[in-house]
Amino acid sequence: MTIVTPQSFIQCMRQLAAGVTLITTAHEGRRAGLTATAVCSVSAEPPQLLACVNRRSETHRVIDQSGVFAINVLASDQQRLARIFAGATDIYGDRRFEQAGWTELTTGAPVLSSCLASFDCRVVESVAAATHSIFIGKVEAIALEPDLDPLVYVEGDYGLIAPLFSPAD
Repeated sequence: MTIVTPQSFIQCMRQLAAGVTLITTAHEGRRAGLTATAVCSVSAEPPQLLACVNRRSETHRVIDQSGVFAINVLASDQQRLARIFAGATDIYGDRRFEQAGWTELTTGAPVLSSCLASFDCRVVESVAAATHSIFIGKVEAIALEPDLDPLVYVEGDYGLIAPLFSPAD
């Protein structure tokens, strides 16, 4: 057994493979976004999902102001974009959005033109949780490219999921 510290907690969480997303938002001409894995569905009726965002981030401030966000599920060939929005490069601010094509669906939040799936959301609830806020969003529009392979994050690195198979095969 290991004592629970922030470092040991992070090490354990790195073992949980997760899909990689870009959480994006916009308000009065200012766009913001970040790379995240802390995203999940809340309900199908009505369609809602949640995203956990650090309260110190610019993205958090813009979501608070606009009341909208988009969750863009990255495809396996979008690892570079994930690194850019994670702050792992020297590309910052609005320049990050110049690295890919963007569109809008309903709310005005930036939606990645070519990714596995996008969820365009309006905030219906925000819950403070330690260093983060949990934004619950009502899904107002979606875009889907089901033929792409997902990008995953595990053990501190990006990777791919091998083709799915049934144990009976």
